[in-house]
Amino acid sequence: MSNKTHWKQYINLDYIGAYALDGKDLTVKIISVAQEQVTGPNGKQEMCMVARLDGQKPLILNRTNAKTITKLYNSPFVEDWSGKYITLYPTTTRFGGETVECLRIRTVVPQVKRIDTAGAAATLRACTTLAELQAAYTALPKYVQTATVAVKDDMKAKLTPADPNTATK
Repeated sequence: MSNKTHWKQYINLDYIGAYALDGKDLTVKIISVAQEQVTGPNGKQEMCMVARLDGQKPLILNRTNAKTITKLYNSPFVEDWSGKYITLYPTTTRFGGETVECLRIRTVVPQVKRIDTAGAAATLRACTTLAELQAAYTALPKYVQTATVAVKDDMKAKLTPADPNTATK
């Protein structure tokens, strides 16, 4: 048994991470921030500060990113962050003696053009097959795809047939 940690143990696909940004910045709207029980990919549970994002998977906020939001919006109170926009970017940091990918928040308030994703999200939620979902999603402009990826992923999970080999009898 190895004492080494495989990099995949640090990835929790339930939350947005550097892997999801494909090397690009992503501007998102914070819906809410709260303490939540988070289960890591290795099954370990811990309380974390989690930002719920509009149209994206949630973001686990570390101390560095929380301080950046505090400075951006002149408030250390998480309740004041709802409705605010932040720009995420992928980078690296040292963790456990290794250099690992991470998400950071740009230190400037993003200038955002308002994107109304409600119509696109409703279209995706109305899909009844995976083929229909794929066609609807790929027809969206890239910036709307980015804003609705969580809805697409949720619908994909709902529309994917259960594997008969794993079904209980």
